[in-house]
Amino acid sequence: MMDSELLKKYNVPGPRYTSYPTVPYWDTNPTENEWLQALKNSISQATASGTGAAIYAHLPFCESLCTYCGCNTRITRNHGVSDPYINTILKEFALYREKLGIQKLKLSELHLGGGTPTFFTPSELDRFLDGLLSYCETTPDFEFSIEVDPRVTKREHLEVLRERRFKRISLGIQDFDPKVQDIVNRVQSFEQVKTLTDEARALGFTSVNYDLIYGLPLQTIASIEDTIEKVVRLRPDRIAFYAYAHVPWIKPGQRRFTEADLPSGDQKRALYERGRELLESAGYIEIGMDHFALKSDSLFTAVSSKSLHRNFMGYTARNVNPILALGVSAIGDAWSAFAQNEKLLETYVERVERGEIPIYRGHVLNAEDLILRKHVLNLMTRMETSWADAGERVEYLSEVPAKLQEFMQDALLEMGTNSCTVTEKGRAFLRNICMAFDARLARKAPETRLFSQTV
Repeated sequence: MMDSELLKKYNVPGPRYTSYPTVPYWDTNPTENEWLQALKNSISQATASGTGAAIYAHLPFCESLCTYCGCNTRITRNHGVSDPYINTILKEFALYREKLGIQKLKLSELHLGGGTPTFFTPSELDRFLDGLLSYCETTPDFEFSIEVDPRVTKREHLEVLRERRFKRISLGIQDFDPKVQDIVNRVQSFEQVKTLTDEARALGFTSVNYDLIYGLPLQTIASIEDTIEKVVRLRPDRIAFYAYAHVPWIKPGQRRFTEADLPSGDQKRALYERGRELLESAGYIEIGMDHFALKSDSLFTAVSSKSLHRNFMGYTARNVNPILALGVSAIGDAWSAFAQNEKLLETYVERVERGEIPIYRGHVLNAEDLILRKHVLNLMTRMETSWADAGERVEYLSEVPAKLQEFMQDALLEMGTNSCTVTEKGRAFLRNICMAFDARLARKAPETRLFSQTV
């Protein structure tokens, strides 16, 4: 069990480091031309290495609001919004092809996220995928994945996805306890999840992921044990076991409950520790931070081969770049630049209709950002990093050893000459350790609450 004093000491607000720099510190917005040039450069590099790009498409609609959710969603029961949105997102893709000067995009990965992608009917999804994939050429090792809600996903959805060569599916579970489900407005039965999992496997999906959350209101050790027991029975290939991020100042839906309903710092961590213990005893291996996989899964293989990667979608088994982001609020990554689409649906649609790439904000990485991004990524994926080579150093790194001393004294880190390695005990404080490499955070601490707690 984690030392309570260490938890009190290090449980502070901090980024999740799905990017570096983190979104609140983006300060050099790319112009449309700068973003397109960054994409062209990244596509050229991918082509030279024999790989393709990735597409992330954000499908934002949900029929009801899950109150724990931190995603950009549009809540509606009006399914008449689907066709117009599909038309807009396909127009956006056409704009990119035109402005990048490519007829077909070489594609290695496609991810559909939300929102609830299966808010769309099977025929609507099929039309969307046809409009997208008709202008793509897939690489031999392509991977297509989708996030689904077991409450609204039908076998017909899965059949369309398999026809379109999807093999990875991620189910939002969160918790099976009825009290927890009720307070977060996400009521779904074990039977619904089992049926969908069985159907996916019968149709040929080769990788099933479950998303779980610890630290939700009214959660207890008993509810976590019951949830994990049910999950293990269904044997998903990989599991994301996320910490609930309580940010009601950003997501007002979280005000449905109060902090009194939430597990305290010690209690919250105990939920994770118990969950991890049960998952490991069932054969799951902890991958990076908050992720678990069976030894047969590619995430586990990626740890051994040191190809594990982390981006806005979490951990992936490889680094596919660029990520071309389509849809409202979607974030693209060309390694040297980030770009996020307009966050308001109506504004996103208006700009696409005007023939504009609908960039709301982004960031062009400077020389320091590019070096520090590598070190943060190394820590998040390999639990170690080194700046011994001159090409891996920037001036800020001279300040880092002093910032790491306390972690070393607390046995969370081992230091070498211009290198560091996170210990097993230090895994729980990985976000804190990455903060020591965050030059932008060090130079300008946030004046308002931006981040959830680190542990």
